[in-house]
Amino acid sequence: MRQRITFIQRPEDSVDPEKLKVTNNVISTKNIRAAREDRITFGFDELPQELYRVLKASHELHIRWVSRNPYDTIAPLVSRLSPGLHVFYTPQRNSNNSSLLCPVLKKVFGDLDCLSPEQSFTNLPIERFSLSAAAQYYDPLSSLKDFVTYITHKLCKSADSRCLSRVSLLSSASTIDIDFDTISHALTLTAFWPIRDWDLDFKSTSGDRLEVGILSVEQAVELEELSLGGFLTVVGEDSKPSPTLFSFPARHHPTEQSFSSSFISPTGLHPTLQLEISSSESPKKGKSCSMHVHLTLPRAVFADKYQLSDPLFLASKNLSSIRYITNPVDLEAPAYTTSLWGSSLLLELAPPKSASKDSQWTAQIPLHLRYLLPNSDQNGQQELEVPYPVAFWACTADEGSKFPINPFDRVNLGYEALFGRRTLFYHINPEAKERGLINKLSVPVLDLGGAKYVENGTAVAVGLGFAWVLWCLFGVWRREGYGSGKATVEIGRGAGEESKKKK
Repeated sequence: MRQRITFIQRPEDSVDPEKLKVTNNVISTKNIRAAREDRITFGFDELPQELYRVLKASHELHIRWVSRNPYDTIAPLVSRLSPGLHVFYTPQRNSNNSSLLCPVLKKVFGDLDCLSPEQSFTNLPIERFSLSAAAQYYDPLSSLKDFVTYITHKLCKSADSRCLSRVSLLSSASTIDIDFDTISHALTLTAFWPIRDWDLDFKSTSGDRLEVGILSVEQAVELEELSLGGFLTVVGEDSKPSPTLFSFPARHHPTEQSFSSSFISPTGLHPTLQLEISSSESPKKGKSCSMHVHLTLPRAVFADKYQLSDPLFLASKNLSSIRYITNPVDLEAPAYTTSLWGSSLLLELAPPKSASKDSQWTAQIPLHLRYLLPNSDQNGQQELEVPYPVAFWACTADEGSKFPINPFDRVNLGYEALFGRRTLFYHINPEAKERGLINKLSVPVLDLGGAKYVENGTAVAVGLGFAWVLWCLFGVWRREGYGSGKATVEIGRGAGEESKKKK
């Protein structure tokens, strides 16, 4: 097992290295204010058997969980995803064990609506975007309670207080990443916590490597780079912290811009998601940049790609074009007849040219709802949750720029593979209004409690209609008499035969 614990500080919060106590196998200090990233790498022999079987049948597996609670990022840990559980998966060729994935996901994360990769996952266009996994799954998982319980039982001994404390800390993390690919043959668990106060007390164990870094953001020489300086310590090997300063190219960068999202009332069955964005100023002047928004839509909500292909309609909503949408998306099926998790959508926005670059502006995204199952005792309404989208500027890097994997790179986010390799992402910070990074809307459904009135009313309407038809027939009979139509026919035939005789 290899562990890397990194604390990222603002320059004004930088720690004095003299306060770091380093002994043979322990590093400790008090009251460090920083963001934190833990990265633990497991070998196959350290994993539970059910995980080992799934990974042996996988070419790559990337799991991302994001909290719905608002949190602040700090460079270089600035990339974002919509809240919930994201799974990106590519099976081994000629492997018949992909059916093991969903049962293991349920065992690790709780009761997910996952049947199998074939039934619940959507396909990604890997023939066009080679950096993408083959399939994607999403679930609006709000808590890591089941995940923490699973890790506690599988990795910690009951008497190991340090392990139990580290694992319980995962329940307060803002993001969790789990990565595996056949090249590394190792499983990596990465967790991130935003800036807060920490007390350090880490101990290395025999056979494991523990590296602790306390770094702060420095001024980078190049605009496309990030620079960090501070101290690194390999616990059990170093007798004191080693100073370090390094720079690296980074694809993900922060901005000071922000946005919020909400549904315009009333929503009905065709809600409109409105984005309020603080500025339209490009983060890189003189460079080719465009603003995008990436939506993760659960199965009850979908976008109509044909509606979003009309240039005049898009311009009226401050949208430019649709860049990607999950294919296919059934526009008619009710939510309870579909097994796919939902769909994802990438849109390019069109900031209004007439507005000041520092003034707030809005964009509107038309969506549609599927019919949901009837319910009772809820007044014919069903609450639905839609995660916040991800908003960012996509800018083209200078010719010849290269982006090797840096120590804090975060890939397989579902949208970065939809762009070229020389694309830089400048993230716009989401601002939650009331309910965290989740938008809620009330969907009209059939109320089973009032269904009997509908049934009785329908029966009465049909009965009255039938009675009206009978009354009309009775009126005709009363005026014309029974068989009057037949007599007319007979009279007509007789007149015709008499005419023939005269001729």
